[in-house]
Amino acid sequence: MLPRYNGGMTTHPEHPCGVTLISGASSGIGEALAYELAAKGGWVALAARRLESLQTVAAKCEALGGRALPLACDVAARADCQAAVAQTVAHFGRLDTLINNAGITMWARVDSLADGALIEQIMRVNFLGAVELTAAALPHLKTSQGRITCISSMASQIIAPGNSGYAASKAAMDSYFEALRAELIDSGVSVTLYNLGFVETGIASRMHDAQGQQSGSIAGLIPRGAQITPDAAARQIITATVARRRRVFSSVGGVPGRLIAVLRLLLPGVIERAGIDFMKRGGL
Repeated sequence: MLPRYNGGMTTHPEHPCGVTLISGASSGIGEALAYELAAKGGWVALAARRLESLQTVAAKCEALGGRALPLACDVAARADCQAAVAQTVAHFGRLDTLINNAGITMWARVDSLADGALIEQIMRVNFLGAVELTAAALPHLKTSQGRITCISSMASQIIAPGNSGYAASKAAMDSYFEALRAELIDSGVSVTLYNLGFVETGIASRMHDAQGQQSGSIAGLIPRGAQITPDAAARQIITATVARRRRVFSSVGGVPGRLIAVLRLLLPGVIERAGIDFMKRGGL
């Protein structure tokens, strides 16, 4: 028998993703994912640092016909990750889907960094945050034979000078969750890696520079036609999650993602030069 929603509802969420915990849900792709799920009857737990923004997102989710729980959570803190999962299960009675979406990025040359603090911060949010949330969620996902989706990036598939820490964090995510998928093969839990290209989230204007400050150095370098909207990204991600896809590579600038991954192996010098040219146009 399905558990009762403690707000008085006795029905199970209508959406195939069921009860979904989304990190980085206060804006961008995470916010769009929340609305897409809620509009089709999903119940969402919304995790991010900005509680006030989450409450606004939660109210819109409720208005769309879903159920929403805002959760103040810094994914860089293990205790916050554990608490977010515990509160989700306590509130909704179960957890069916985890979407690891929270992320920060950088725009700085490695030789401009005084130490590894910025790289460490990126790894804690982008990679270890996903590791910690997944560790806390896994017992519940095994019970529901649920889904894990990780929002990775095509940056892990290209050579990305100026963006080294971000690319490294997403490459770590890719390798870790590929291995986890193999470990979970008999559990009924699926793992989807979604390597996104350019999305109009404004993240290009919030890249951390060598001093750890947000910089908009490359905001104007990405052609508008090369980006998709957060809403479009959310629809694609949810479709892949429901279908339990293993891996999705987005196109970048009209070039198919899988082709980019292959070209990196066959023509690494060409891919490297493209990355260097982009870095120089971005002022590094």
